Amino acid sequence: MAAPRSQVAAPRTPAAGGEETDLRDENGLRAAHRAHADELYRLALRRLGDRGAAEDVVQEVFLRAWRCAADFDPRRSTLRTWLFTIARNLLVDHARRRAVRPVLPVAGEQLAELAGGDRGFDEATMNAWSVEEALRRLSEEHRVALVETYLRGRPYAEVAGELGIPVGTLRSRVFYGLKALRLVLDEMGVQL
Repeated sequence: MAAPRSQVAAPRTPAAGGEETDLRDENGLRAAHRAHADELYRLALRRLGDRGAAEDVVQEVFLRAWRCAADFDPRRSTLRTWLFTIARNLLVDHARRRAVRPVLPVAGEQLAELAGGDRGFDEATMNAWSVEEALRRLSEEHRVALVETYLRGRPYAEVAGELGIPVGTLRSRVFYGLKALRLVLDEMGVQL
């Protein structure tokens, strides 16, 4: 009768330089990474043509090797062969995913449009941060009124009901909140 998986001795295999490597141990995994990561990366880069995706594949190879260390049998194959088999399976999976959902490159001009129209992404981000900071400087009542009605687009009656105030009071808070927001933005030197 076979021993349960948790009681099976950790598989040990020679890594670079012939030292024994235990894939469940951090030092053993590091040794295996030093010995084989570069080759695995070059294989993935050749197949994928994308540095980031190739790095992801190598990382996933060693993650799976660590998780499935008990499945490795040094009598059946070398550690290098086993790692390359994992990499090959990951590359096949990656190719299948790309076939189903092809990645279409986006031109720089289109990317700028998607990020915020004709303005740059940096400018849109800075404006958002400035408005957020200006909102923090408002009173709680004005901030809640503006965020809920003006920014989130919720109906005045619904927000007034949640806050337990008349609709007219909420409208007044929005009006004076917008005025206060404009003043704060002017003090900050922000031109929207």
